[in-house]
Amino acid sequence: MSGADEVTSPDATPRDTADGPHDEPEAPARLTHRQVVTVLSGLMLGMFLAALDQTVVSTALRTIADDLHGLTAQAWVTTAYLVAGTIATPLYGKLSDIYGRRPVYLCAIVLFTVGSLLCGFATSIYELAAFRAVQGLGGGGLMSLAMTIIADITSPRERGRYQGYITAVFAGSSVVGPLVGGVFAERATLLGLDGWRWIFLINVPLAALAIVVILRVLHVPHEPVRHRLDYGGAAALAVGIVPLLVIAEQGRTWGWASPRALALYAVGLVGLVVFVLLERRMGDAALVPLRLFRIKAFRLGSVLHFVVGIGMFGAMTMLPLYLQLAQGMSPIGAGLATLPTVVANVTVTLVVGRLMSRTGKFKVHLVAGIGSLTVAMVIFATLRVDSPLWYVSIGMLFMGAGLGAAMQTITTLAQSEVPRRDMGAATASVNFFRSNGGTVGAAAFLSIFFSLAGSRIGERLTAAFQEPSFRRLTEEPTNAGALEGVVQADGGVNLEDSAFLHTLDSRVAMPFLEGYVSALQVVFLTGAAVTLIAFVIAAWRVPDTKLSAD
Repeated sequence: MSGADEVTSPDATPRDTADGPHDEPEAPARLTHRQVVTVLSGLMLGMFLAALDQTVVSTALRTIADDLHGLTAQAWVTTAYLVAGTIATPLYGKLSDIYGRRPVYLCAIVLFTVGSLLCGFATSIYELAAFRAVQGLGGGGLMSLAMTIIADITSPRERGRYQGYITAVFAGSSVVGPLVGGVFAERATLLGLDGWRWIFLINVPLAALAIVVILRVLHVPHEPVRHRLDYGGAAALAVGIVPLLVIAEQGRTWGWASPRALALYAVGLVGLVVFVLLERRMGDAALVPLRLFRIKAFRLGSVLHFVVGIGMFGAMTMLPLYLQLAQGMSPIGAGLATLPTVVANVTVTLVVGRLMSRTGKFKVHLVAGIGSLTVAMVIFATLRVDSPLWYVSIGMLFMGAGLGAAMQTITTLAQSEVPRRDMGAATASVNFFRSNGGTVGAAAFLSIFFSLAGSRIGERLTAAFQEPSFRRLTEEPTNAGALEGVVQADGGVNLEDSAFLHTLDSRVAMPFLEGYVSALQVVFLTGAAVTLIAFVIAAWRVPDTKLSAD
């Protein structure tokens, strides 16, 4: 069949074929708790690399773009990684089903390391974006394969307990990342290289350590299968997803209905239609087997990953903006301020995992987690310029607890009824939906924010200029210099850079801060509406089943 080559694992006689009936592979022998934890040590090192890299780079991106003279093109550094990782995720699932988890996981780490080394020596912003794509090709497999391997070696009831460790690592990196990124970005040079380059180069020794650990401890039972690799599906998926991700990242700059955006919408739609047609034709050999969507638990898990991903990544994108704009924190300070989120996330993740392992029930934790995330959004929607940090922290606690309870249970739900032979493809697919939900959430929330902030700041400035005392303040040399180029002759406001707020008198800065926070309130209300939809789906549609202990 066109677009597919037959690949057989060289290690053993194949048991599955793409064209005939399939025998369900026998469940591998269960490992002891100590053996599982040993395997986890290798997985957590690999996943920590990918999770840390995303948060480190986001903190230092402005410094990197200034140094490479590419401030207006900096978004491509993020987009390139995201696009490559999103496309690679389902491929890793299928390849690991064919060749086994360990060799494919090692390949992902090697690709990530090569990309990191190249990024460390990039000489232009576009070169850095290309090398970030190489990083993304490796990073796309680290998270999904870790979840898949846990599913391989544990029963459905035990999975939440061990997947919680993985989630905890991801949460921890969200605090460590901004700190490490800030430290390196603030160093002009280190050992003869620009400080920011060490953000990427530090990955090399960490990856080497991860490879050594994985080679020693990651011995996962594997039942070889024979599939045809769905190259046509992979290409069609790239054609369908890449234009849409580019629009999500660049649409605010281009205009959502600009000719360039409309052209990409059309290309993306055609690519997705062709992808579905090819997947139907490929059957069991498909990159994302469509028959998986006939499984209710998988279907619900995919939908919830996408919807919750919108709220989760949207909130994680906007909350640092509030802390830095309204509260005046530095990137490092904002990272430290989010510590309540991490503490709640790690604590609830571990507790819920143990409760699921003991009782086999997960729906109550899923519904409570999404409900807690919705409460956090409502709290964030009530923030004001002068809100005390303890009040913000209450929202963070609800958000961390909600994510800790929800994310692992959604993955457990999606995996609970999937045949073992499809575990790799299924886990990669739900991670694919979460990643796309996150992209949509971050892009949509930022679009709402910047589309509202300008007009709301303008309204408050117009009202403030009615006061003679405010006009006199703006005429003072320091304030006048800071506002030059920001407040335009036609009454518009240039929001490309917020650095001027640091030099303004606090009374002059207040209309700007109030406008920003007013726009953020609308964003968080939108997030609350999205997570409320997920809450209704979880409470109404997810069955209250008991996970198998076998």
